[in-house]
Amino acid sequence: MTPLAGARPVHPTWPSVASTPQRALVVGVVGGRGGAGASTLAAAVARHLARRTATALVDLDRASAGIDVLLGLEAADGVRWPDLADARGEVSGADVLALLPRWGACAVLSADRARPGAPEPAVVADVLHALTAEAGALVLDLDRAAVVAGESLVGACDAVLVVTPPDLRTVAGVLAMRPHLGPPVVPTWLLVRGPAPGGLGAAELSAAVDLPVLMSLPADRGLVPALERGGVPDAGRTARYAARVVAALHRTLT
Repeated sequence: MTPLAGARPVHPTWPSVASTPQRALVVGVVGGRGGAGASTLAAAVARHLARRTATALVDLDRASAGIDVLLGLEAADGVRWPDLADARGEVSGADVLALLPRWGACAVLSADRARPGAPEPAVVADVLHALTAEAGALVLDLDRAAVVAGESLVGACDAVLVVTPPDLRTVAGVLAMRPHLGPPVVPTWLLVRGPAPGGLGAAELSAAVDLPVLMSLPADRGLVPALERGGVPDAGRTARYAARVVAALHRTLT
């Protein structure tokens, strides 16, 4: 069993960029359903964390065309998951971080749209274990199907955030993942995002899936146009939401 295979709760000290942490804070983000905006929020949270400590955003969505596309980094130099196919055993986290493309201060380990396919689980475990020893924070963009199948790395996370539009499709999607979320597996919170077209409130959603709400996030109407113009914006509502999420996690985990 790899050292990353089990949950290891920590009390993060939020190290500075210049400090060397004992182990990275690992935050998983997953959508309650398709189109929830989990990848966008994972990216915004990672960028905010990168202001405080060395941070890597890690794409674990097996069906992804690459989170680098979402960030406008698809043409940027640097390694992607297919380039790390032989990274097994004793992997240098410093070397991996140095080779990754950068989105501002945040390192990004992405899938590759030109070379689709999921990396081997042993490679993922060894690479992420190496990164936890080198970085201050990792944000994992988790794969919903893998969570449902019990094949994801939620157990390696210190916290999991489930991005949940308040609708019945989301309730069904979260319930499918629910056996692998929440205590005793991993501390898990809902981020209720956007309006409730059918009137389903955050409290009702929380009760239906038996998971607590970390916070509710109003819709960001400027987000979709910004994404079409070239990536997750570094200002505006979504950036402010990410700052609030990080602050709430800090209060909750310490």
